[in-house]
Amino acid sequence: MTRRSCAIYATGIVCAHLLIVGIALLVAQVFQTLVQNRLKKEITLTEGSRVFDTWKNPPPPVYMQYFFFNVSNPDEFMAGKKAVVTQVGPYTYREYRPRENVTFMENGSMVSAFSPKTFVFRPDLSVGDPEVDVVTTVNIPAVAVMNKVKDSFWMSTLVSGMMRTTKAGIFMTRPVHEILWGFKDPLLSKIHKMKPEIEEYFGLMYMKNGSLDDHFVLHTGEKDYMDYTKIFSWNGKSELKWWTSNQSNMINGTDGSTFHPLLKRDERLYIFSSDLCRSIHVSFVKDVEVKGIPAYRFAPPRDVLASPEENPANAGFCVPAGNCLGTGVIKVSVCRKDAPVVISFPHFYLADKKYAEGVDGMSPNQEDHQTYLDLNPVHGACNIIIFLHDIYSFSRHFSPKQLTIIYSFIQLGDFTGAITLLKGKTQTCNLCTQRQQL
Repeated sequence: MTRRSCAIYATGIVCAHLLIVGIALLVAQVFQTLVQNRLKKEITLTEGSRVFDTWKNPPPPVYMQYFFFNVSNPDEFMAGKKAVVTQVGPYTYREYRPRENVTFMENGSMVSAFSPKTFVFRPDLSVGDPEVDVVTTVNIPAVAVMNKVKDSFWMSTLVSGMMRTTKAGIFMTRPVHEILWGFKDPLLSKIHKMKPEIEEYFGLMYMKNGSLDDHFVLHTGEKDYMDYTKIFSWNGKSELKWWTSNQSNMINGTDGSTFHPLLKRDERLYIFSSDLCRSIHVSFVKDVEVKGIPAYRFAPPRDVLASPEENPANAGFCVPAGNCLGTGVIKVSVCRKDAPVVISFPHFYLADKKYAEGVDGMSPNQEDHQTYLDLNPVHGACNIIIFLHDIYSFSRHFSPKQLTIIYSFIQLGDFTGAITLLKGKTQTCNLCTQRQQL
């Protein structure tokens, strides 16, 4: 074979290989496009779609775990010393989240549904019996009443007398079950006799077990897959009325249990939480695997609860306008019947140091206290949700010496099983056989 023939032969082989590679790449691209287009069509909330039934009746277990901070030195605190608290928990409840009264609207482009939640106690995943274990914590009803009448001398005097006769103080010691699900409060009962519209029962989760609290109208994704399960309205509102700016009052994103398919790392995802009384955003953190399933981890950055000095967009969450707290805390009295409540991440994680340093017993760290979502990038489904927040009560002015009442987290089951956190460590339990398509 001549040198010229060898060159032609070699060129032919190279061209053939390049042709094969080119065809393979083209086929792969076409196949990927076909798969993506199929996903865009199938992941919609329509009768008979692959995701509708599991959206309507989520099969994997969902757990709510509550942790309390027990105040060990209430008398010393009242005398001006730093509060000393000890974390107690978890008290775990299996949560059932079916969608009810599901109705399609706007030619199938939207769906209306109620989202009732039912809680069943799980002693095997808890540290004790909530009906037996007692916790000393802030007397929220008393503090709320004092905060309500603080500007009226006559009302303050009347309430002070009621507190003496009912022996109500700044702190209360009650079973965990009562603090969570409700009890008849002596002080509120006194006020109820004069003002029947005042509820005489109090509980952090009072009337939330089985009640139809949240009504959502969602986009089905029929018109645009990017709108899949985005909230159109919540309890008849397309925007909130609590905050002091239009941006802060926006209802953005989904409820956090589902997202559109084909997620990208550079996306900012929005979640509306009725518990937080606002929308928040989460950003990509890193690639992870959940039981061999690839996922993107998203988490709220520091600027979500940053002070207006750090993030001017948060000025709208100051009520009244200009009355702002520091980074890492947000006052939510406007949506809690004016009760003096402030929310943060657990142990003041991502908050100004002064808050954690003001209470003996805080130990904020990313591993235990970061809120994050592990999302399947193809389906937009949640492998795991860890949703954490603390709730704080304060009297006249919030300060680092105020007391942590409770923090909780919600964790959704993943594709192959339910995962729960016990004492800060991830453990697997109650494996499921169905894949969750959220």
